[in-house]
Amino acid sequence: MNVSPLIEAADLKSHLTDPEILIIDLSSEENYLKGHIPGAVHLPSSRLMSGLAPIPNRCPTDEQLQNLCDEIGLTPETWVIAYDDQKGPWAGRLMWTLNIAGHHRCSVLNGQLSAWTSTGLTTETRSNAFTAGSYPCTIDRDLIADVDYITSHLNCDGHLIWDARSLAEYSGEKIINAKKGGHIPGAKHFEWTDCLISDEDLRIKPAEKLREELEHAGITADKTVITHCQTHRRSGLTYLIARHLGFNDIRCYDGSWFEWGNLENTPVEK
Repeated sequence: MNVSPLIEAADLKSHLTDPEILIIDLSSEENYLKGHIPGAVHLPSSRLMSGLAPIPNRCPTDEQLQNLCDEIGLTPETWVIAYDDQKGPWAGRLMWTLNIAGHHRCSVLNGQLSAWTSTGLTTETRSNAFTAGSYPCTIDRDLIADVDYITSHLNCDGHLIWDARSLAEYSGEKIINAKKGGHIPGAKHFEWTDCLISDEDLRIKPAEKLREELEHAGITADKTVITHCQTHRRSGLTYLIARHLGFNDIRCYDGSWFEWGNLENTPVEK
């Protein structure tokens, strides 16, 4: 059975006791212990990055990916459902990470934990643990765009870059942990939080409305889309959005601006 990239709280409730369900909470440990969806297991968001210098926010190594899949007890039949406490970017990044490992039965809870609690559904405070296993990873690096890939496709009509940062970062007015500010030449801007209904309602906007807004920003599904932010946290959500809207070729630049903005020879627009 194919699964949708987004799942509503009511639908999750009806599947809560399914044996193939694995609910992963990517919130802080403190928030996890305050209350989580029954059966959810906590996973530190740091497990979604290599942690290796000089760009620690890059995708885990092949070995790290294999260890992660084994530790969470992933099987080909497992349906992973994720949420976080940061409006969805870590949940989206988990989906991307598992997709790289060859696992595509992944969904993100639409609206995160607040969508669950706002409808009166209960939470629990006891800690749950993963049951380790052995998963046959088939690494797909085509979901990643690195500096060489981006620079070789800067003037390619079939590619576009989706910059998910704030407008101030995109324009170069605000610089975070980088030697230079601005954006990758030709990059289209659509801030990650503009994919959400509001700060109070963290669900994704209706698909047609979101598709229209993205098209107005120059982001269309007929091209290879490369999305990034500062450290590929926020662009975890935009990866999810692209999957949700049926984009055929979506790649993530996991080095993001933390890498691009600190390299000497990378071109920048402001």
